[in-house]
Amino acid sequence: MKAIRCVAALLLTALSAQAADVVRYPLMGGNKFPIARAVEVPAGTTLIFHSGTTPSPKDPKAAVGTPAYWGDTKTQALSAFANIKGSLDTMSLTFGDVVSMTVYLVADPAGKEGRMDFTGFMEAYTQFFGTPAQPNLPSRSTVQVAGLASPGMLVEIEVTLAKRAAQAKKK
Repeated sequence: MKAIRCVAALLLTALSAQAADVVRYPLMGGNKFPIARAVEVPAGTTLIFHSGTTPSPKDPKAAVGTPAYWGDTKTQALSAFANIKGSLDTMSLTFGDVVSMTVYLVADPAGKEGRMDFTGFMEAYTQFFGTPAQPNLPSRSTVQVAGLASPGMLVEIEVTLAKRAAQAKKK
């Protein structure tokens, strides 16, 4: 009887752990675009709302606000993701914990007919999400904005993360 109780307790624990898992719904119709259609975060999960993160200058010696100072969209996105990673590392979190992302892109002054450089952004994004090493995809919106806090800045990325409450590091 004691063995049956132990097995039942283990099963309930396993089911609880599965119920506490974040569920990421793929895009419909076999679409392989690297975002989730929706992400379900269960009760008992700690949500972390991370402020928008911008890039570091590509060349701090260049004239402030110029493309030489900031770099293009891909360069800025790679830098913003590196800055996010640095912040997440201090909180014991990873890109795999990201459940939602909002990306703000400014039109690329190098052309693109007044449009954001979505391709450049995606070239950076796909180095961090949807990879064999980090397959978890967030739900995501990407919008073009007229400008950001600093002249010449083209990228700002805001993320929301989910971590089981028992595993979340509190500061």
